[in-house]
Amino acid sequence: MDELAFVTGGNGFIGANLVRLLLRQGWRVRALVRDRTKARNLAGLDVDLVEGDLLTDDLAARMAGCRAVFHVAAHYSLFQADKEVLWRSNVLGTRSVLAAARRAQVERVVYTSSVAAIGVGGPLTDETYQSPPEKLIGAYKQSKYWAEQEAKRAVQSGQDVVIVNPAAPIGPWDSKPTPTGEIILRFLRRQMPFYLETGLNFIHVGDVAAGHLAAFERGRTGERYILGHRNLSLKQLFDELERITGIAAPQFTVPEWLPLGVAWFDEQLLAPLTGRPPAVAIDAVRMAAQTMYYDATKAVRELDLPQTPVRLALEDAVDWFLKNGYAGAAGG
Repeated sequence: MDELAFVTGGNGFIGANLVRLLLRQGWRVRALVRDRTKARNLAGLDVDLVEGDLLTDDLAARMAGCRAVFHVAAHYSLFQADKEVLWRSNVLGTRSVLAAARRAQVERVVYTSSVAAIGVGGPLTDETYQSPPEKLIGAYKQSKYWAEQEAKRAVQSGQDVVIVNPAAPIGPWDSKPTPTGEIILRFLRRQMPFYLETGLNFIHVGDVAAGHLAAFERGRTGERYILGHRNLSLKQLFDELERITGIAAPQFTVPEWLPLGVAWFDEQLLAPLTGRPPAVAIDAVRMAAQTMYYDATKAVRELDLPQTPVRLALEDAVDWFLKNGYAGAAGG
């Protein structure tokens, strides 16, 4: 096999795992990065790095000869002040990538959305549900919804696009880290004495990468697929981490109003005065108060989405964070 794939966001968490999977499967990879000198997640890999952003004028030329485009890149922020940046990157950026792929005559685009774009529709949400965009919490979720609409419009115009909606991935190469990775890190650093009663759907990031490739190979045009695995409360996640690490899981919950008040003070008052980004986002607390459980049956059935046990995903994440010095002495 000597096919060429174009990957946006290849230096990110999901992207870095996807690039590695593509290489193992015999694909050649061309990855769009802002600065090749800072693409640490791709260091040492046989990847053609091209510099630019999602709105680069010659994006179609960069995609020349590619059979597949995996549009993984997105800006993630829960701070209300970043609304315009989120729209530009996630919505206009997606529009730009899709238009470039169409001009370059790429066979198929796999667009990485998020369960955030779907919202929460009861105790267990699947692809058939869609929260009204105005009901989605925060500018990030809303931007991912509107980016999906760009993908759907592209399909209506005749372009071959498949949408994947990852849940909360866990595993190696979470260098930023993601919000889920940050939870694991705070646990390892013993900085999580309390927690909010909530729940998420977790999946090994390697399975998310496999879901992307399967979406290209077997996904149905215009369909979206939740890439998820196991629904766990935050307490269940911490108990699993305790069994893996020996670090005691937090035992006490806090009411929503307490972190919400701290976040409001930080984001609305302290951050504007100091010029520093807030440590806690209001929308992050509002989102955490929702139990976000999802049903990935469709992806398992149609894409043969792997379902690696969450314990193994956590072990891989903990191992990667510790080996790369993220947890410091507290994680020993």
